[in-house]
Amino acid sequence: MNLLLLIGIPGSGKSSLAAQLQQISACRIISTDSIRAQLFGDEAIQGPWLLVWREVNRQLREAIIQIQTGQIDFAIYDATNTRRRVRRDLIALARSVGFSRIVAVWLDPPLELCCWRNQQRGRQVPEAVIQRMYRQLWSSPPRLREGIDLLLHYGTTAPNSELLLQFVQPQAAATSKLRESTEIAPSQRQEPNPSFLL
Repeated sequence: MNLLLLIGIPGSGKSSLAAQLQQISACRIISTDSIRAQLFGDEAIQGPWLLVWREVNRQLREAIIQIQTGQIDFAIYDATNTRRRVRRDLIALARSVGFSRIVAVWLDPPLELCCWRNQQRGRQVPEAVIQRMYRQLWSSPPRLREGIDLLLHYGTTAPNSELLLQFVQPQAAATSKLRESTEIAPSQRQEPNPSFLL
């Protein structure tokens, strides 16, 4: 049971990547923006986090059932996940409902590019909020020790969605031979390190 955990500030390309993966695979997207729109009528309304968290929990459980019954191959959790505590809580919840493999994709284009993309959107996140999230993420970057099985870090170029499928689709995950992944130093911006492949 595989979960793809997206990590990145607003404008980093998380939702675009999730949508691309959904077009070429059988997956379910669990998006905190969509949940806020469902609960509060607008994804820009933050609302009480507890209500959002309960819905995340419900949708993760539903995704496990969909995987077990063959309706989907994996699930994607689309949220910024810039704070380590939030990532750890999500990972613990995902494990408790039945996800056995968590692949994290950290989308990390330059801050300036994310701010520019944000300005092109209909619903814009205040730039001060994006900068704060950027600092949060770089002060506590994702690490395997958070409970992640595989961590892919993308810098200046977007990930290839078809390539990513090999890490989350069950048949590919079963046939791929992976070595232990090393963590990426927080100061590096690079393409995913292929050294974890045999």
